[in-house]
Amino acid sequence: MRMATVVTASGARPLGGKVALVTGGSRGIGAEIAVRLAAEGAAVALTYRSREDLAEQVVKRIGQAGGQAWAVRADSADAEEVRSAVAGVADRLGRLDIVVNNAGINVVGPFEGISVADVDRVLRTNVRGPFLVTQAAAPHLGEGGRIISIGSCLAERVVIPGSTLYATSKAALIGLTKTLARELGPRGITANLVQPGPIDTDMNPADGETATTQAGLTSLGSYGRASDVAATVAHLAGEGGRYITGAAITVDGGFAA
Repeated sequence: MRMATVVTASGARPLGGKVALVTGGSRGIGAEIAVRLAAEGAAVALTYRSREDLAEQVVKRIGQAGGQAWAVRADSADAEEVRSAVAGVADRLGRLDIVVNNAGINVVGPFEGISVADVDRVLRTNVRGPFLVTQAAAPHLGEGGRIISIGSCLAERVVIPGSTLYATSKAALIGLTKTLARELGPRGITANLVQPGPIDTDMNPADGETATTQAGLTSLGSYGRASDVAATVAHLAGEGGRYITGAAITVDGGFAA
């Protein structure tokens, strides 16, 4: 595990004094979540698998805004790296308050052509990863702890061919979230799922080949921004999320309506 640090002063903010871990925080939705939580006052550790340069850009962006951030190399498909990353963050800062399971991958293609290797790779990252991250983090979470996983609108409405494996993996997070809410609720820990729809990122740009189709499937007729998802995560992570648990909240412009 490699950890880089930027530390600067910050004033009183809603998440001041809290520590957050965001998996897959080097780009796209994960990066915006890390930036937003830091803006709310949390010290943020973000994991990345291979693009250290992108992760350090997020760390720098947070530092320049007066926040505190770390970049930690950890592949969410690797159990030992996941456990090491969680332990490293908790040991270094002495606590952990917010866990955001964002890291995920996608394999698109006809159902019949999906290989066993594809299935294993996607489920390791998208399902086993969040399970193991949460399992490792749970002992460090106290009263008011937050577990927030990032799913997909495709878990509830699949209208795009070739999404079977991805939709399956994201649907599994619904069950994980609901059972975590029950198991950890007595300790004052909430667990929720945020399900984005078409969001403008480098992996699914609003000017991509299928963008017009995806936007047309929403009620609003447009893509969302990564900051839209981050705002919902910040709400759940803060006092506003105190009495929300076991919920699947869509940020999809009405895709699933």
